[in-house]
Formats: sequence, C-alpha cells, structure tokens
Amino acid sequence: MINGLGVAGWGVGGIEAEAAMLGESLNMLDFTIVLLVLCICVGFCLGCVIAACWWYYAAMLAEAVAMIEAYLRANKMFVDYNEPLQKGVFSSYLELDLADVEPCVSGPKRPHDRVPLKDMKADWHLCLDSEVGFKGFGVPKEEQDKVAKFLFHGQPAELKHGSVVIAAITSCTNTSNPSVMLGAGLVAKTACELGLEIKQWIKTSLAPGSGVVTKYLQQSGLQKYLNRQGFHIFGYGCTTCIGNSRELDESVSSAISENDIIAAAVLSGNRNFEGRVHPLTRANYLASPPLVVAYALAGTVDIDFDKEPIGTGKDGKSVYFKDIWPSNEEIAEVVRNSVLPDMFKRTYEAITKGNPMWNSLSVPSSSLYAWDPNSTYIHEPPFFKGMAIDPPGSHGVKDAYCLLKFGDSITTDHISPAGSIHKDSLAAKYLYERGVHPKDFYSYGSRRGNDEVMVRGTFANIRLVNKLLNGEVGPKTIRIPPGEKLHVFDAAMRYKATGQDTIVLAGAEYESDSSRDWAAKGPMLQGVKAVIAKSFERIHRSNLVGMNVILLCFKPGQDADTLGLTGHERYTIDLPSKVSEIRPGQDVNVTADTGKSFTCTLRFDTEVELSYFDHGGILPYVIRNLIKH
Repeated sequence: MINGLGVAGWGVGGIEAEAAMLGESLNMLDFTIVLLVLCICVGFCLGCVIAACWWYYAAMLAEAVAMIEAYLRANKMFVDYNEPLQKGVFSSYLELDLADVEPCVSGPKRPHDRVPLKDMKADWHLCLDSEVGFKGFGVPKEEQDKVAKFLFHGQPAELKHGSVVIAAITSCTNTSNPSVMLGAGLVAKTACELGLEIKQWIKTSLAPGSGVVTKYLQQSGLQKYLNRQGFHIFGYGCTTCIGNSRELDESVSSAISENDIIAAAVLSGNRNFEGRVHPLTRANYLASPPLVVAYALAGTVDIDFDKEPIGTGKDGKSVYFKDIWPSNEEIAEVVRNSVLPDMFKRTYEAITKGNPMWNSLSVPSSSLYAWDPNSTYIHEPPFFKGMAIDPPGSHGVKDAYCLLKFGDSITTDHISPAGSIHKDSLAAKYLYERGVHPKDFYSYGSRRGNDEVMVRGTFANIRLVNKLLNGEVGPKTIRIPPGEKLHVFDAAMRYKATGQDTIVLAGAEYESDSSRDWAAKGPMLQGVKAVIAKSFERIHRSNLVGMNVILLCFKPGQDADTLGLTGHERYTIDLPSKVSEIRPGQDVNVTADTGKSFTCTLRFDTEVELSYFDHGGILPYVIRNLIKH
C-alpha cells in the first residue's frame, strides 16, 4: 500500500524491531526488491491510487495534505489530470487493463493460491478429488456428496463438504477501504429486502480495523442490515484471521467431527493456513467483505455464482449473485455521502486519550518491571538469563539429533503458535495446572508475553507434516533414542535435559509467508541449534539469525532426500572457533554419524549478523552495547 503511494517500504521481523527500539540500526543485503516494487506501483498510474484514497487525504489537516502533494510533485510522482500526463523515467513499463481484473478468492489452505470466482466450484471439486496437500483433501468420490444431518437448537440442519460454518469480515488490510466495507453492507441490505437470511449455525462476525468504519456504516444506515444478517461489530483488531473466532456451537462441532466433514470458513483476512482460523475448518478462503456476505448467504463454497442461485427470496423465486451485488455507481454514491472527513478527525484526535478501562490501570512507580510469577499472560523472558558481560563467541553443533524433518513450504503457522489454544494441547495443560478455565484460554496471540505458553505451542500445529512420523499428521515427533513418539515440546525438553543438541531439516521456502518472532524464539527455546533447508523466507531467516540459530542451505539440486538423510542420524556442523575466521555465505561442512558428509552454504549474510552470532544473538548484542555505552 505504501509503495503504491511512492513511499519505499521494507518489511522487518519482530526481533529486528525489538532491537531497533533499543537503538540498533537495521542492516539489509540490498534494496533492489523494494525499488522494483516501487517502480511497478508508481508506474501503475499513481494518480489512480491517490484518487482512490481521497477519503484518507480528506481526513488529514490541510497542511499535511499540502506537504504530501509537494513531496509527490517534487519527486515527479503526482498525476494532475489538469496538466498533460508526463511519463516518468523507468527501465521498463508494464500495462494493466483494468477490464482484465476479475473477482477471485484464495485458498483453501494458502493465501497465494488464487481462484477466480468463476472457477470456484470446479476448483473445489478438484480439491476434493486431489490427494491431501495444499490443494487437496483426498475425499473418495463415493463420499463427496455426504450429508450430515443434526439439530441446531432444536431445529433440523445439515452440513456437506464445503458448507460454510464461519463467515468473518476481519480487521485486515481491506477494511481500510470504505468501498468494500460499504459494499458488504449493500449486499446485506439487498439480501434483507429480497428475504434472504444467513443460516443461524454459521458463525458470523464483523471486526473492523478502525472505529471510523463503525461511524460510516452507521452514517450510511447499512450497519442495521449487517446486524440482521449476523455481522454485528464485536471488536476491533485481529480476530478470526488469527484464530479468535472462539468455539462453534457444540451441535455444529459434533456434526463436523463425527461425519468427517470438510467445513469451510470464508473471511476477509490475509492468512488462511491450516489450523489457523479454526481446528474444524479444513478449508479456509480469503475473500473481499462483500464476498464474505455472499458466501455466508449461499452457505457453501460449492457453488457457481454465475449459474446457481444463492437462495430463494420471499416471493418464492430464485435469487442469484447478480441480484444482490451492488454496482460501482451505487457504492460510490454511498461512499460519497457516508465517508466524511470529520469521522477520521474525531476518531484519531481521541486515540491518544485512551478509554476509561485503559486509563484506570495502575502504573507502578518502579523503574524495573515487577514480574508476577503467577501471571499466565506475562512471564519474565529467559533470553538474558545467565548472560555474561563477555560474548560467548563462535560455536558449532556436535552430534545433534534431528528434532523434525520437513518437506517444502512449511509455513509460519506450522512453526509458531497461532490461533486458539486447543483444549488437548500442552499449552492448555500448562494453563489447566495454573487454574485457568478453558473458556479463558483465548489465543496464543493474547498470551504471547508468556514464553512458557508460547514454547509449548511451537511446532504444535494440528496439520504439521513431520517426515519422521511416516505420513502421520500432527504436533508430534520421534525422539530418536529410544524411538518414542512424543509431542515436539516434550521431545525437545528431553533432549535439552540430557545436554543433546537438535537441528531441523527442511525443504524449500522454510517458514513461507510472513514471519512472526515466535517462529524463531520458540525453536531456540526448544533447543534447536541449527536449521538446514533448501531456502528460507527472508524475514524468518533474519529472525533465526537474531536468535542465534545457525542457518545452512543445501547446495542447488540437493536436499535431505537426495542426500539420503532419514533424520535418524546425528549431525555435526563444523565452524571456525573464532567468529573473525567466518565469512558471510561461506561453505560449511556437515557430517552425519553414518559417515555421510555434505557441504552447505552458511546463511549469515552480513558482517553484522556474524557479530550477532558472536554475542549469542541480537538481543544480547544490543544489551552489551547499551552497557558499554
């Protein structure tokens, strides 16, 4: 979004951000990708982007608007349609005909698996047919038409594969766009007028990213129609997208579990990895807010909106997608009359004043935080325990066991704790033992300040595929001696208790998608000393470096399988004893106790990262620098 407005942006990890707040500068290999995106976005008719964001500029003070205009004009990025259109100077030009843009959703398991809306029904059936994977559920043909009948609060109901059980308009990026939010309201309004209603067992919710959304939905009169369809505003911020949808009705949960139904969630979020949205929704589709309402009305993702009716109206006639979808002109009219500058001004003027609950919190006068040992939310982190004044220096890995062996595209949600805390998880057991009732478990996100909870949720995804388990899916692994199957956390703690190092073997795109800091902190606290993969997600690589995990890449054409590594070996990684003798990107030799040896590329990419390694991680590095100065 900011690149499209001519502002160069670069994503950093949470660990880098923590260090930056303590004064550490950000180091990067190069800026090429940002500049490339910047050129593409600016070249793509920047004036259109600015025109589309008029409500944002209208909410700002006149002085700020003038400053932004002056900046854009000075950098030749401002398009004034009263003047002859001047092309910027770029190395290449890309043309995009907006007529070619078509509505789409993404899913059912990854945000980058785009599905054009017109192909949705065919793609859904392909997913049912295909073997289990990112685009497959492996449902036999004879079971694909299964119907699970149940009673919902005494009324007959039924679920099929593809039935929608969660429909959520969430606080992610697109709720910054009044057009789609008001568009969702218009879909709800037309549906109400035609007599369509969302089935009561579908869990619906609306959680805008800003209080301004509430104001313009009320100003437009559309919120009452969203309410009638079940999309009540119940909070602001991350909700369903990060697993905060809470439990489904018990009758719905039982119908899904007992009949092995592949239930669906449709949400306007930006992440839909397995197990993230809800443990019982194995198919999760990302869609615009108006499409969320449309799929909720249809009650299924197994529908061709061009040919099949969404439902039956109060006049007994079939209602189709085209009957409830608002025109661009209709949306523009509502935006013009409902999104007012004063809404933004009043909302953000008061943002620093807090609210009565926040303002009534007591603030300790001590300069040091008083850790409460009984708190299950905030726990004193262990990252600095036993830290000496002098850096520990270089270290290799000796006779390490393989904690986990993965294939390609292990995601951020497979590694780091995300979503709700399942009642049968080790994190839940920890909370049980401290008197926390299951209804108060909430999510990992709400308890990210407690390392004891988070480390138990690391590698705890119910859809984790660990090759050491020979096809079994779940948050467990094999502890090599004596070959027992354990939860990953339990296995890791037993390795640590006996002083044994562990590593992780992985394929390409290790930790694909956007990274979270706990995807690096969790493995480090579990005792993982190194990760050997074909490739790493950019931010996750830097986060792991920051947590003092040694990163190695297999040479091109090689991976654990081609090298014949089963994961039952013990691995030794040889590094020079002095950091000064290590070079970014150098070759490193890895040997296994079976006699196999192979060469990898060290993924410490800069001299600064070698300094982090010398200090045992970026956080000790920053603390020692603060003490020194």
